[in-house]
Amino acid sequence: MLLPVCAMAGITFVVWVRMYLVRIPEMRRRRIHPQSVATSATKAGVFDDTRASDNFVNLFEVPVLFYVAVFTAILGGLVTPLTLGLAWVYVGLRALHSAVQCSYNKVMHRFTIYSTSCLVLLALWLDMALHLVG
Repeated sequence: MLLPVCAMAGITFVVWVRMYLVRIPEMRRRRIHPQSVATSATKAGVFDDTRASDNFVNLFEVPVLFYVAVFTAILGGLVTPLTLGLAWVYVGLRALHSAVQCSYNKVMHRFTIYSTSCLVLLALWLDMALHLVG
């Protein structure tokens, strides 16, 4: 179960690197002073390409429930082939979501992948809850 966690962290680090590979050159090219984008409110209208930074923020929202689920499964002795499979499917969908958002960013493609990943995460939690209750 720890390999999906490592893979999810890897996705986060890849997006983090992508964010700076896009953001720093844009700041240099457009001569954006770092202090002028010190808050989320001020940077909202400044950058032309926010796909990677938007995705980076998103990787600290719902995926937190994934990390908690994995450690709950490990600590609770709830790791089964199904929980492991669901964890990997979730990671795969999040990788796909990040790829779409950081590249061509078609909202309906992204939304479909996001929604599916949330359903997979829900299934992971429901499976663990059923094992605890039963």
